[in-house]
Amino acid sequence: MSLTSDQMELREEDIVKHYDGAFAMLDGFDHTPRIATATAPAQGEGRSSGIPARRRFRSTTPGLVTRRTTRPEGVHLIERITASDGGDALTSPQQAVVMNTLRRALAIALAMAENYSEQTALADLKRANLAGDLPAARKTEFSELLVGEALISLYVFGNALAYLLSSHQGEISVQVGEAQEILTDNAQLALHGTLWELDQDLANLASDDARLVACASGFAEQLMEKVALRARTAPHLEAFNTATWRVEADDLTLRGFSPASKAKSTTLTMSFKKPNEVVGNHIAKYQAMKLSKMLMAYDFERRLNPFAELGGFIFTFMGDGKPGTGKTTLIQMMAGMINEYCGIAGYPFRYQNLSTDNIDSYQGKSGQNAKAFIDTILDPSVIGFGTIDDIDTLAGKRGDRQSSAGQLEITAVLMESFAGANTVVRGNCTFGMFSNYPENVDDALRQRAGARFLVDGPQTQEDYIDILYLLMGKNHDIPLGDHQAYAAQEIKSAVAASFAGHTRPKEDGLLRVFDRVRGEVGELDTIAKMGIYLKGIQQADDRFTGRAIKNITDAVKVRAMDFELPDEWMQEPELFLFRDYDTKKGMISELRQPITVEMVIQEINRYADSEFRYADKSDEVAIEGMVREYGRTEEAKRRYLEGKG
Repeated sequence: MSLTSDQMELREEDIVKHYDGAFAMLDGFDHTPRIATATAPAQGEGRSSGIPARRRFRSTTPGLVTRRTTRPEGVHLIERITASDGGDALTSPQQAVVMNTLRRALAIALAMAENYSEQTALADLKRANLAGDLPAARKTEFSELLVGEALISLYVFGNALAYLLSSHQGEISVQVGEAQEILTDNAQLALHGTLWELDQDLANLASDDARLVACASGFAEQLMEKVALRARTAPHLEAFNTATWRVEADDLTLRGFSPASKAKSTTLTMSFKKPNEVVGNHIAKYQAMKLSKMLMAYDFERRLNPFAELGGFIFTFMGDGKPGTGKTTLIQMMAGMINEYCGIAGYPFRYQNLSTDNIDSYQGKSGQNAKAFIDTILDPSVIGFGTIDDIDTLAGKRGDRQSSAGQLEITAVLMESFAGANTVVRGNCTFGMFSNYPENVDDALRQRAGARFLVDGPQTQEDYIDILYLLMGKNHDIPLGDHQAYAAQEIKSAVAASFAGHTRPKEDGLLRVFDRVRGEVGELDTIAKMGIYLKGIQQADDRFTGRAIKNITDAVKVRAMDFELPDEWMQEPELFLFRDYDTKKGMISELRQPITVEMVIQEINRYADSEFRYADKSDEVAIEGMVREYGRTEEAKRRYLEGKG
């Protein structure tokens, strides 16, 4: 893969020249732990008398002296790794992989730190400090730059280690605790601290070769997470955060404090469905089909989708409906379409579902699982589709005493990822939340769903005939009768009728607001009148906030893109998919439709109907719960008085 316009090359010669220093660290050095507590015996303990200790690698950073208050611990990672298989005299392939990967990751980290030093004032300040000429006025800046260099070294080391080991991971995983020995005095001491902690984890957890790889990989993930949090408030990191570096030999791209990942597809084993096999659900099906094609417009060179720039991209959506109405079928249809399109274009595609299996009793693990799910789908080097099925049971509702700590962790991660301060919508992926009981989803999380897909299943007589015909299959001789199979599922006419059905609200509470406002101001044919209608909705339901207005306007912009990209553009990638970004953007712009009053009213009603439906269900569930509780209380009183009498 060649460099793109926004990437700089981290040259191979600049990495290889650090191999000797990296090997010296792996071979042996002394370290006095400052933050973490040693949990494994020092490797020097238990040596036979007369056997000399290995030479120790000592810090050569000029002007930096560490006062030792405890006994230093000898760290010999090469010895630790070779001992992980119970003392076999030969080095196993997995051990060799880990040793070589550690050296490579350290060399990449040292090269990146050196580059940062040269790009900033740090290199000059180091030289001045070595010569004893460091101005007193710049000592604070010097210290801050050293902290930045240390954080970059640690993160790049963890990032490269996790990336390079990812293809060697097996089925076994180990539970690695939080990274603690995070030192930021300078890059070399920082790496010593983290290698000391890795050595401790390997001693405690790497009982065989499979666990050796899993432990090193898990440690790298923990290190990245901890360092990224530290880096949020550290100064002088702009030069690293705003740049993208490419290590061509490893197919590794470094983008600030973001984890790198291989652009690999996931192997899908689900049963895909064709659009005609989704009966009813016309608007949901239509929007899912459009969104599948929208994703394919993503430009890997620019790392942006023209739809995201033009304002018609659906980043998150909520699919709700009663059990058995077709939510799973809709997922199977959409994943199948994207998988097929990506196969034709040669794009890597990832599908992943966040399920209740990701809720963990270990504190913080549920949040980590959710963050890993989000990062996997957000990866800008792939087309991604993430689903959260039964989100009402997975993500906790804040203030609900029945929500576990793990569920609340997942809620916090999803809220931050879907509409947080650091959320960037590139248009390469979309997330679908599905629920039979959306009223049980946290209000703020539910409002982060930019689009609403009402999955109401078959509705008409024709729908029920079609679904019976579909599910009966071919192994029978029963005639179809006076019916044209799937004619009612013809998408354009069905969708037009479905949208027209939202010219007036469907929920009683919203319908009263609609009629009252129209009676006061007349037809809602201006921005001002529609704004009065929105205020009326807010007065009836105070959960109808500014975020709701944004979701409605986004849906209107999607309606302006109310067209499907032609099928031939998907079947013959040269016609559209392989064009440059500006050409694709121009081709899409030509298909845009004007926004009309009818579109806006229909989208207001569609969104507000869903909120009123959720609120009515939520209130009814709460009332029923209180009635049951009162009944129990009365029955308890009756039994108590009878027993007392």
